[in-house]
Amino acid sequence: MQRIKFALIGGGVVGQCYGHALVEQGHALLGVWDVHPTPSLESMTETAGAGIFSSAGEWLEDADVVVSAVFGSAALDVAQRALACMRRASLYIDMTTATPQDMALADTEAQQHGVGFVDVAITGAVNLRGSKTPLLCAGKQAGQFVELFRDLGAPIRVVGPKPGDAAQLKLLRSIFAKGLEALTIECLTTAEVAGLRAELHEVLLDIDQMPLQTLMESLVATHIEHAPRRHKEVIEAANLMRANGIEPLVLDGARALFERTAAALELQSAPTGSVQASLQWLIDCGRDRKQMATTGT
Repeated sequence: MQRIKFALIGGGVVGQCYGHALVEQGHALLGVWDVHPTPSLESMTETAGAGIFSSAGEWLEDADVVVSAVFGSAALDVAQRALACMRRASLYIDMTTATPQDMALADTEAQQHGVGFVDVAITGAVNLRGSKTPLLCAGKQAGQFVELFRDLGAPIRVVGPKPGDAAQLKLLRSIFAKGLEALTIECLTTAEVAGLRAELHEVLLDIDQMPLQTLMESLVATHIEHAPRRHKEVIEAANLMRANGIEPLVLDGARALFERTAAALELQSAPTGSVQASLQWLIDCGRDRKQMATTGT
């Protein structure tokens, strides 16, 4: 890709990581917007011949690309301020942890200024893998982002043309990964106290050999019909944890979910057919329970 001029918003770990990487690829850093610059950021900008700024301003007009790496709570406000200073046909790359809703609002703002917008979700630890951390991206200009960042060595997956989708997928991934992490901690600590950790890995081999998508869809497809029986098993498993001196937290949440499904099953029959039908039944079940809690009925 031809050499571009870029600006950074946020000079923390993420900003410095990708700032260094882009400079090493031969791109020119114009400046960094950061109100509390660290010594390492000052050193980076000095080496690159760039300035540090306390706000958005005319200095952003020369940037072909602006990369935002601020806190998610500040992302929309920062984007609005920066976009007002950028020239038409430039590109704004949002690598923050902003909500999907804020990503969509920032994209709308960008369109009003004639600026391209790409929602980028970092799906790993930058402090461990640096610029090679896997990335998800969404937006009509996602191709431009891929062209610019592909030489940094990061696996990049374009997930669609709608900004906010990358942010949503990162959070959906977190539901699974962080939930699995928490459940694994409860399971392995209990197994360790019981002296059965090695044996546990053996009895889980059948799950380990199943493709993840197959496993997830199988759990959904069989959940509704078997919820009453599995609810009882979860209660017994929680009792096992307590007997080993460990108070269940995640498993208590699982117990509540199975209990909700079992109660709904008493009012309406389980769906037949596809995983899609089961998912819709469960979605409706969750919404009905929420409405009941809200109305007090």
